[in-house]
Amino acid sequence: MVAGVDSSTQSTKVELRRADSGELLGSGSAPHTEVVPPVAEQDPEVWLAAFHQAFAQAKHQAAQDGQSVEVSAISVAGQQHGMVCLDAQDHVIRPAKLWCDTSSAADADWLLEQLPGGASGFAQACGSVPVAAFTISKLSWLQRNEPDSWQRLSTVLLPHDWMTFALTNNKVTDRGDASGTGYWSPKTNEYCWDLLRIVDSSFDWEQMLPRVLGPIEPAGEWNEILVAPGTGDNMAAALGLGLEPGEVVISLGTSGTVFCVSHHASSDDSGAVAGFADATGKFLPLVCTQNATKVTDTIARLCGLDLAALDAAALACPAGAGGLTLLPYLDGERTPNRPTATGQMNGLRTDTSVSQLARAAFEGVLCGLLDGLDELSKHADTSGRMLLVGGGAHSLAYRQVLADLTGREIVTSTIDQAVAMGACVHAAATLLGRDPAELRSDWLVGTEHITLPDPAAASKSEEIRSRYQQLRDS
Repeated sequence: MVAGVDSSTQSTKVELRRADSGELLGSGSAPHTEVVPPVAEQDPEVWLAAFHQAFAQAKHQAAQDGQSVEVSAISVAGQQHGMVCLDAQDHVIRPAKLWCDTSSAADADWLLEQLPGGASGFAQACGSVPVAAFTISKLSWLQRNEPDSWQRLSTVLLPHDWMTFALTNNKVTDRGDASGTGYWSPKTNEYCWDLLRIVDSSFDWEQMLPRVLGPIEPAGEWNEILVAPGTGDNMAAALGLGLEPGEVVISLGTSGTVFCVSHHASSDDSGAVAGFADATGKFLPLVCTQNATKVTDTIARLCGLDLAALDAAALACPAGAGGLTLLPYLDGERTPNRPTATGQMNGLRTDTSVSQLARAAFEGVLCGLLDGLDELSKHADTSGRMLLVGGGAHSLAYRQVLADLTGREIVTSTIDQAVAMGACVHAAATLLGRDPAELRSDWLVGTEHITLPDPAAASKSEEIRSRYQQLRDS
């Protein structure tokens, strides 16, 4: 039995699966404290407490089914980019800055001004152009705003790194999560010390960062359980889905992502595409938007509807929402990089209906992600299957509107927790000494559902996306 941990922004989920077959034996979940940008911080101890609660739930569920609850390996997948600061005694100095904290936006701009070549220089050095989400921007923020904390700083970890450290007492990371810091290069598999020296040239950075493990190199042990390297949440989702090069994933959670697996490293001077590494030795170019299902959650609340009713209202409205267009930058936006932006609505009339408002919300969220897909396609093959995952994949409206806007078949899976599933894959591969992608292909788990585009609605996709882009650029 192996355990996979998804330590996300909102909660921790744990799955227990058989290492040989991937059969799900138990699962559990526990919430984290709620965060609302622009300042989004959490005490890492909250993650650890939620993990223990969710792990106990999963073990209890497995035991109720008559299983012998002896876990042999565990892997943690965590929300990317966040900054966990430790002092010389390995105590947490301050609450962790999360990926969705936009208070470091000015620091990202400052960093670009300091490096010769600016955005291009960063893209060539580490594969990505830093925005507020990246760890290097948050380090600059800390140096500028909290000098006392800065002087105490001895170790910098990512959320998944800290969870692994809490279990093993070893300061390690993996190439997938390290590639989201803004100071580690997927091309060279090395830290970019010159980028960190922009933040502070007096620090001995080589003593302050975790060692980057190989794809199946053990991180240590916890209660005689082997601990795998772990990785970032998007990298784990790719593992859980068994993503092949050419296939593209659209993930709908609090935020939205579009990503694929590639054999080649990417660098995008515009900053739209982050040139990440994956968890297996390949690469994971990715576009992230700040606002996804929280947009439709907000519209549902404003309309006094539950999510099922919002789905029904959107599907009852013809494509195009009667000319209504929503720019869904409710809490600022990451792609495009507009950290102080707010949402906009265009085309409101006295006869605008709730159904049109609902349809516009789904179309707005997905138009933003499809802009990201356009950029991603410039750097990697995205011509294969399109998979929809995350909490939004349960929505019939998200499935159908995405099919209509792309004119493509949309694949959804009964694998409900792709990140936790991927962490299970990582744990099993480390335990058995196997290639993670090959092991995942042997796990015959999950069934797929296909959503087909409606021809009449698909014929309006160009008009809908054009209206969205005009509002975006106005």
